[in-house]
Amino acid sequence: MNDPWSDADAKEAIARYAGDGIGEDLALRIYSARLLGADPTLVLHGGGNASVKTAAGDILGEAVEVLFVKASGGDMAAIEPKGFTAVRLGPLKALAALERLSDRKMDNARRCYLLDSLSPVPSVEFLSHAFLPPKFVDHTHADAVLALTNQEAGEDLAREVFAGRAGIVPYMKPGFGLARKALEVFEADPSVDGLILLKHGVFTFADNARESYRRMIELVSLAEERLKKGRRKVFAAAALPGAMAPLAEVAPILRGLCVLNGEDRDAEPEPMVLDFRDGPEILEFVNGSEVARLARAGVATPDHTIRTRCRPLLVPPPEAGRLEDFRSRALAALGEYGVEYREALRRHNIHERALDHVPRVVLVPGLGLFGMGRSAGDARIAADLASNTVAVLSAAESVGTYRSAPEGDLLEVECWPPERDKLAGGRSRAGGRGEGEPLAGRVVLVTGGASGIGLATAETFAEAGAAVAVLDLEAAAVSFEGVGLACDVTDPQAVRAAFDRVCETFGGIDIVVSNAGNAWQGEIGTVAEAVLRQSFELNFWAHQTVASNAVRVMRAQGIGGCLLFNASKQAVNPGPRFGPYGLPKAATLFLMRQYALDHGADGIRANAVNADRIRSGLLSDDMVASRAKARGLSEKDYMAGNLLGREVTARDVAEAFLALALAAKTTAAVVTVDGGNIAASLR
Repeated sequence: MNDPWSDADAKEAIARYAGDGIGEDLALRIYSARLLGADPTLVLHGGGNASVKTAAGDILGEAVEVLFVKASGGDMAAIEPKGFTAVRLGPLKALAALERLSDRKMDNARRCYLLDSLSPVPSVEFLSHAFLPPKFVDHTHADAVLALTNQEAGEDLAREVFAGRAGIVPYMKPGFGLARKALEVFEADPSVDGLILLKHGVFTFADNARESYRRMIELVSLAEERLKKGRRKVFAAAALPGAMAPLAEVAPILRGLCVLNGEDRDAEPEPMVLDFRDGPEILEFVNGSEVARLARAGVATPDHTIRTRCRPLLVPPPEAGRLEDFRSRALAALGEYGVEYREALRRHNIHERALDHVPRVVLVPGLGLFGMGRSAGDARIAADLASNTVAVLSAAESVGTYRSAPEGDLLEVECWPPERDKLAGGRSRAGGRGEGEPLAGRVVLVTGGASGIGLATAETFAEAGAAVAVLDLEAAAVSFEGVGLACDVTDPQAVRAAFDRVCETFGGIDIVVSNAGNAWQGEIGTVAEAVLRQSFELNFWAHQTVASNAVRVMRAQGIGGCLLFNASKQAVNPGPRFGPYGLPKAATLFLMRQYALDHGADGIRANAVNADRIRSGLLSDDMVASRAKARGLSEKDYMAGNLLGREVTARDVAEAFLALALAAKTTAAVVTVDGGNIAASLR
């Protein structure tokens, strides 16, 4: 491994944090922890840990000995002082004298001995950091170390590679017992540079940050060198169909099947976002003849289970032209997965704490793998961890036979409350929507989403927890969890490609806001035919193209969906010289109703919003000023020229779209957002 430590950068960190009242010990702890977290072969997504023993002032201003240890679930790559929790060290060290400590009491100790009661709880491995005497302690789940220890002969390999450098800690579940065992191994030979925790990871330690970090690099490098010896090709290829179905068609099928895997078929579906991977190592794995055996082999390290489950779902290869056959076989595989998962929970007597029975990783021979989660971020993490397991498993199989931790322990860790604390925030908790995020797990597509009403709508849906795709003439940079795609919605091929891209990115689509439009003007008896046709292309035909593609995806998913149209008040209350705009909008209003009628049986709802006098792309500041002047009004009075006397904003329209999206039993409805215009009001 490379060693990126820089004495100059370390001194700069000391100086920078000193301005915030942070001492040298914690400053160096932050600096070296970030180095560890920046290397994905050492630490991934809230994994790993780091600590320093030092002094801090208590509420009386008196210095007390504390352990600054990473907070549960913290990201070491970007950690700052608030990412470390100060815990009184004296009481923690005293716990090492106990023969046993229940999980409940251990969790209580995490909270009782905080220096600041409002601090986040420390990582579940806090006792290991407290019990080990050295000042600085580093912990990673280094891929190379896991590849050596996740073996039938893992202990023998570890002793061969790390002899004289590290103590070997036998596999144990995380918690008090592991912390005690690690201390016991250290005390047997305090001269070691670190500890190798079988099937878990590696600890290094020293009385200064630089040395502890250097030892981590050196131990992992030893493991990497051993893996290079005698490496052989790992996976023989399996026989696969000659042509695979496209990713954009496979993803919605899998997404829909997993949503419907819940036991309560009458409940509102709880969809998840997908994240796809297909690198060379992943393809070699999923296309291998032993993928069925290896899919059951277990994760690289137990704490990954909270994101990926103990094992992935393996489905058959999706052959081109035979998607219905793939659907039925994938459904059978999913049903078997759920049965086996529930049986495993019962077998290990932990079913009373079970979460949902939906997989978080799906292996698809011929294509790659999917990570799944209640947000795009969660799906990405699951895919990253699954890819990491493939890398570790592949390396392990190159020198031996891969063996993960026991199944019962993996299930225990998956359901263990101290581990699940890492999933901070409701969105990440499996099996339910987070508070304030009613659209967690949903995928939303907004056309004309780069400005005005479209942008406000995209932002509003993102705030509600959805993964959002924004379509506009030019790809927009989005500040929320989503993607911006360039798409001319009057081009059917471009629209089809954009929908496919969204399915490839997020797995499918639940809600489409067909918003793109433009307000062409002219007297209807004299307006050029080309203007009228151009307006119909964007203000009617584009809505039809977008909606028909949405139905195509939603039917493939089989979990319903929602179509939302920006119809405009011109559809029912035409204004002078606005015929070229109002006529296609009127057709779009009836298009919405036809979709509600024809596709209600598919569970697809269709609704519309009629808005008026919205300062947006269709009503520019110059247009507002011109119209206000023509009526002898101020801009404010013109914009508030409605029954309520209040200006309506793009955000108001966006919130109406959101309300319709959440109205699970409302379809064929038109909501007026104009502050009150009787001529434009509808049932």
